[in-house]
Amino acid sequence: MTFLRLTDLPVAGKRVFIRADLNVPQDDAGNITEDTRIHASLPGIEYALKGGAAVMVTSHLGRPTEGKLAPEDSLAPVAKRLGDMLHRPVPLVQNWVDGGFAVKPGEVVMLENCRVNKGEKKNDEALAHKMAALCDVYVNDAFGTAHRAEATTHGLARFAPVACAGPLMAAELDALGKALRNPARPLVAIVAGAKVSTKLTILKSLAAKVDHLIVGGGIANTFLAAAGLPIGRSLAELELVGEARAIMDMMKARGAEVPLPVDVVTANDHSVLARANRVAATEVRPDDKILDIGPRTAAALAEVILKAGTIVWNGPLGAFEYDQFAGGTRTIAQAIADSKAFSVAGGGDTLAAIAKFGVTDRISYISTGGGAFLEFIEGRTLPAVAVLEERGRKQD
Repeated sequence: MTFLRLTDLPVAGKRVFIRADLNVPQDDAGNITEDTRIHASLPGIEYALKGGAAVMVTSHLGRPTEGKLAPEDSLAPVAKRLGDMLHRPVPLVQNWVDGGFAVKPGEVVMLENCRVNKGEKKNDEALAHKMAALCDVYVNDAFGTAHRAEATTHGLARFAPVACAGPLMAAELDALGKALRNPARPLVAIVAGAKVSTKLTILKSLAAKVDHLIVGGGIANTFLAAAGLPIGRSLAELELVGEARAIMDMMKARGAEVPLPVDVVTANDHSVLARANRVAATEVRPDDKILDIGPRTAAALAEVILKAGTIVWNGPLGAFEYDQFAGGTRTIAQAIADSKAFSVAGGGDTLAAIAKFGVTDRISYISTGGGAFLEFIEGRTLPAVAVLEERGRKQD
């Protein structure tokens, strides 16, 4: 991918507009409960400040009504937390689209929730032109919104004098590009979740390129049913067994495979008090629910993972939030951590599993992208990335 990077640009004396992803969770009192996204945005902001730029940072927060700023939609708590991290004040600027605010080289201001501006979500061209007039350099450092064409993610990149990727955006694109566009082989993808339907296009896309497609959760149950195995009362989409069968046939025709569980962990109830039973995949009873892969399956999949050259992981393999159904995901997480492969993981539940099993520092790259991560895996064009590539070719 060809795009300019903020870290390759001189910014002294320049007005730098950074579109960050600071959409952090808050409690009912408005207190920030988790600030990973703010931390992830620091390198780009600090680079611009140390380089002598006049820095403007904006982000979306929540789902505000355009044209109306409710107290719960304000970036005020985010500005304060960012100021604490930077050890300097970060003034919050409202009604900023038409300018009229001051920011000097070496200073930073927070521009109020960009999705409050009328026309933001519709990528209004007039709005984008106004915002572009505020800056000399536009920086997109919000990979999590890269799948959306909005005024601050797409239109502004079209019209700003210079458009580039911030450190977080560049790192995401480098990691995902390495994993999917020019991977070391064997390429192993782990895709798990409740429903085949929500990840059908991802599964089909990966089936055309990976060497092993490991499925888990409700998705695996649908594949088990497609293979003629009993799944009892397990979560599955029986209307999609034909699609699952087609994916397995596609993989087989390429000499690749979808390794299905040979044993599973079942229970009559999906709860913290449920009794876990390990049974062969051929022996699931009509009243059973499959809630994890069994130890023999986990060991076999770990062997596949340990021989991989590249690993892409999205989704836990069972109800890992309950310890009695966490064994499969724990084994897979440990195998990825022990593997010498380049590994990329993404998705909220995946990140929670990585944290639970203490392997965060042993995954090559952990994506914060959410929907953008999934759409990249799916092979879709991400509008905010496409415009940076287009500008990169013109500015090169």
